[in-house]
Amino acid sequence: MATQTNLSIDPRRLWDSIQDTARFGGTPKGGVRRLACTGEDKLVRDWFRAECEAIGCSVAIDRCGNMFATFPGRNPALPPIATGSHLDTQPTGGKYDGILGVLAGLEVIRTLAETGYQTNAPLMVVNWTNEEGSRFPPAMQCSGVYAGAFALDDALATPDREGVTLGQALDLIGYAGDEPIRADRFQAMFELHIEQGPILEAEQMTIGAVLGVQGIRWHEVTLYGQDAHTGATPMNLRRDALCGMAAVVTALQDIGRQHAPGVASVGLVENRPNSRNVVPGEVFFTVDLRHPDEAMLDKMEAAFLARLAAAAQANSLEVAQRRIWESPAVAFDPIMIACVKAGAEKAGLATRDMISGAGHDAAYIAALVPTTMIFVPCEKGISHNESEAATLEDCAAGAQVLLNAILEYDTRLS
Repeated sequence: MATQTNLSIDPRRLWDSIQDTARFGGTPKGGVRRLACTGEDKLVRDWFRAECEAIGCSVAIDRCGNMFATFPGRNPALPPIATGSHLDTQPTGGKYDGILGVLAGLEVIRTLAETGYQTNAPLMVVNWTNEEGSRFPPAMQCSGVYAGAFALDDALATPDREGVTLGQALDLIGYAGDEPIRADRFQAMFELHIEQGPILEAEQMTIGAVLGVQGIRWHEVTLYGQDAHTGATPMNLRRDALCGMAAVVTALQDIGRQHAPGVASVGLVENRPNSRNVVPGEVFFTVDLRHPDEAMLDKMEAAFLARLAAAAQANSLEVAQRRIWESPAVAFDPIMIACVKAGAEKAGLATRDMISGAGHDAAYIAALVPTTMIFVPCEKGISHNESEAATLEDCAAGAQVLLNAILEYDTRLS
């Protein structure tokens, strides 16, 4: 059995890697636009692969483009201990969401490589393809394929808004890997992430020990009315699709507040024909429902569908609606959580128990192997935004707890 040592990550090296990768898709406002399987995504993948290979990792890429960088351990018969997250971003994303988890994993292996310390099990850093789902819905798509939640062929056939499929996009950037989809590449996974909410900062805490992830359901809705002249069509004779959508948006605000700590949102809207003097005849929009309790999520969804039907009837609209994705509420592994808490204690840090409000790749992986997450603060809780920010100190603390937790878990292996 390996003996734990007082290994320390290099905070400045981690920080420099975060800032360095932010140039791939960097925006004038200081954020990152790096949609899955674009040219910018290829650049950051190439960078990540080169850095991993430079410290002795082998890098495998599966048919979904998921990247698995493996660093050898003392016992090659043991499945690796994995860590990681994703390198793709929202259209107006930041430098830390997902990226911190991948680069902290890289930093853990860099630390082991430079000190010559070998864990019992190999270590693996994973870059999951298309976690955000902003180009190819749904979110966490390719960790979902890995976990068996989605069929590979269905995922590869998913089109973006321009009709390019995920499979075509992977081919274009050279990351349609030859490796088969296998759910046995690693034995456990830790995922470090910014909180994407305000709790840690508000409570002046540095480390969140994540107990699980709330359930998520996504819907797509199209309301059909009638295009008409705004000046010549009386109010009582209009079939205004945008008015119907507005009623649903207001209803969702009520539903979210009435089912706390649940949340309900409309995030994407396409208004057609989108002309200033035409009554909108068609509106497409997305609905995002979340709650830690599946039974409460059922009630939220039922309330949404009832209010949607009422809004359509009130405005004489036709409705096309479908649930495109669901991610059930997840409870993380108690032993993995204990390793995080032990790792934080070793780093001299207290922990705060948390449930993740956002979806993460770890939510799918938890169905396969012991899994948990570590949260660190982000400024004002802002994420999915170019102004997303985290401090060097908090990123370093999270990476140190990650290293300590991995070593704690590894000492349990023979």
